[in-house]
Amino acid sequence: MSQRPPKKKEAEFQNNPFKSAIKTLQDQQKQEKEAAAAAEAAKKKAAAPKPAKARPEDDDVGLFFAAMDGVKQVTNRGQAPQVNPRLPEIIDDNAEALAQLSDLVAVDGPLSFTGSDESFEGASPGVDPNLLRSLRRGDFSVQDRLDLHGKTQREAQAAVERFLSDSRRAKRRCVLIVHGRGLNSKDQLPVLKDAVRDLLSQKRLERMVLAFATARPQDGGAGAVYVLLRR
Repeated sequence: MSQRPPKKKEAEFQNNPFKSAIKTLQDQQKQEKEAAAAAEAAKKKAAAPKPAKARPEDDDVGLFFAAMDGVKQVTNRGQAPQVNPRLPEIIDDNAEALAQLSDLVAVDGPLSFTGSDESFEGASPGVDPNLLRSLRRGDFSVQDRLDLHGKTQREAQAAVERFLSDSRRAKRRCVLIVHGRGLNSKDQLPVLKDAVRDLLSQKRLERMVLAFATARPQDGGAGAVYVLLRR
């Protein structure tokens, strides 16, 4: 069987070396373009920003804690707020010198007592009246405090004695006892205030207490009392 001669155009193409070289070059260019396009696509994919991870705030629990950030738990509901939370650190030098002198000259004995329904004060025998004046006007820094709100009369008396004993052992000079004014008690009677006043006047505290006086308004006023302790 005889072989058909190639078509004319195919024969010309096969016999033309320039056309064959052009075809080879075109194929190479095509491959290079495809490789460049693939490299550019890979580069764009690598440079594309990655999707952000889900933050804790995006879920319900995260949103809850974000909303509660900075919120403090409320405790002791129904009780009166504490007064003067930032305690001063400076003690009046003159008042302290007067207190040290009173420590030397004061004698053991029941504390004298004067006062009214709103305010009261007292001091050991022999204490300079100027010391009470200094105590009354707040010349001594308050170095510790006791809040009696919510306690019964018996609990308050025990707490006061323990507090004064611990404070003197810790070498504190002036402390504050917050007894309230009895505005929320039955019949609006100042039960704790009267109990503290009576306790401070008792003989068994004479070795601990040098003087006491109703506090200034910024420290509780008629609802609190300064107690100056012996050294």
